[in-house]
Amino acid sequence: MRNMEQAKGRKLTSPARQVEGLEQRLLNASFYGDNLTLETRTIQSLIFKLGCDFAGLALSSHTLEQVSQARVPHAMQFPAELTREACAARPRELRLICVYFFTTYFFQDESNSSLLNNYVLGAQLDHSHVDNLTEPVNISFWHNQSLEGYTLTCVFWKKGASKHHWGAWSPEGCRTEQPSPSQVLCHCNHLTYFAVLMQLSPAPLPEELQAPLEYVSLVGCSISVVASLLTIVLHLYVRKPSDAVTHIHMNLQGSVLLLNVAFLLSATAAVAPVPGPACSALAATLHFALLSCQTWTAIEGFNLYLLLGRVYNVYIRRYALKLGALGWGVPALLVLLLLTIESSVYGPRVIPISRSLENGTIIGNTSMCWLCSPVVHQVLVMGYSGVTSLFNLVVLAWALWALRRLWAQNRALSGRACRDAVTVLGLTVLLGTTWSLAFFSFGIFLLPQLFLFTIVNSLYGFFLFLWLFFQSLDKLRLGAWLEVEEGGGTVSRRGPVYTRRW
Repeated sequence: MRNMEQAKGRKLTSPARQVEGLEQRLLNASFYGDNLTLETRTIQSLIFKLGCDFAGLALSSHTLEQVSQARVPHAMQFPAELTREACAARPRELRLICVYFFTTYFFQDESNSSLLNNYVLGAQLDHSHVDNLTEPVNISFWHNQSLEGYTLTCVFWKKGASKHHWGAWSPEGCRTEQPSPSQVLCHCNHLTYFAVLMQLSPAPLPEELQAPLEYVSLVGCSISVVASLLTIVLHLYVRKPSDAVTHIHMNLQGSVLLLNVAFLLSATAAVAPVPGPACSALAATLHFALLSCQTWTAIEGFNLYLLLGRVYNVYIRRYALKLGALGWGVPALLVLLLLTIESSVYGPRVIPISRSLENGTIIGNTSMCWLCSPVVHQVLVMGYSGVTSLFNLVVLAWALWALRRLWAQNRALSGRACRDAVTVLGLTVLLGTTWSLAFFSFGIFLLPQLFLFTIVNSLYGFFLFLWLFFQSLDKLRLGAWLEVEEGGGTVSRRGPVYTRRW
């Protein structure tokens, strides 16, 4: 272990080889008695000889010999089931090693995660792999100050989960509890290296809100899927020549359909575990769909500016093709770039759920397939959405000013208050400005924002369907009125009729 500390200072050997070498030396060490404790400044190792009559083991830093009492306490508890499978295969004396690292040097991940106390507590039984225990291994971490205000997640070191490091932290198979403000209790169904991730983030979602929000999301997204499918199928069935405006509307509806389907599928990770590669692929698809939806709303805003702001007709060669390349190509390029640089940014995203009890607060975990990197989430979700939402809010404000000026010039239009309100709401939906609600998830706005954001944006596809449906009815009424007027000889028109469609 002293050699590991010296190698750490010189960085001569990879952390993976150092840790694996230490494990092999501990498993093959010769000593008298039933246990052995070894300790250096940053590493502590314990070796136990276990028989097939193993009844369980509880370890605490308070009771261990040769342990510095200046360190923050920790504890591990192993169930009697631990040796059952190994003894069933071949009864023999087994070795249990516990390795406690009081440094994060050997377990650096892509996100440079913050760990509670910088502690990594590990255990291994003989040369075998122990997982799927019915009775969990309990690992307790304490801190000398209150941990309120932090999101705490029990994780284990998953070897081979990163391209640039020898592993990554994962919450699979672990459940998090917080019996007191300064204690974290981890229940894990396997043996490996454990730690507690610390994140300064909003408070965990209260358990009593989880079911209503999931129900609203499920119902709203399902309705949007049906509405989006109906819109696209009807458009394909009618097979009318489509202009650029209709082309943009259909692509926006297609991106909304993909977004809702991907979200519904990714939510299944909260019910049943999804295999790693499948979850990563689903998370990448969901991210691509969200970016596409945001991009197409920005394209709607740009096209609305061209329709209302330009006096003369503007011809752009292969306009629809260029918009398609922008709306689908840019999101695809960003997602592929992320997958190429570091595919581990996509995977199971832990969502902490709190349940208040008389003796403390239990922090449970649910998950969905999404972005695992907080930095990528801030840049390519919140940042991207912020830019598109700001652009569309500016376009919406400018469009309302232009419409108000139009209504002021034509007093015959100024009395249609109800119709004007529908127009404003329709433009709000069309430009996707409701996504900006995501930036109000703090303080007193948190609870109403959660429900308002969930309701409005899960039904976004349905609202878009209503807007397009009523716009189509208006066009049909206008066409019928023109035919009647021309048939009666009141109006004589030669050439095409130009209308602005929003």
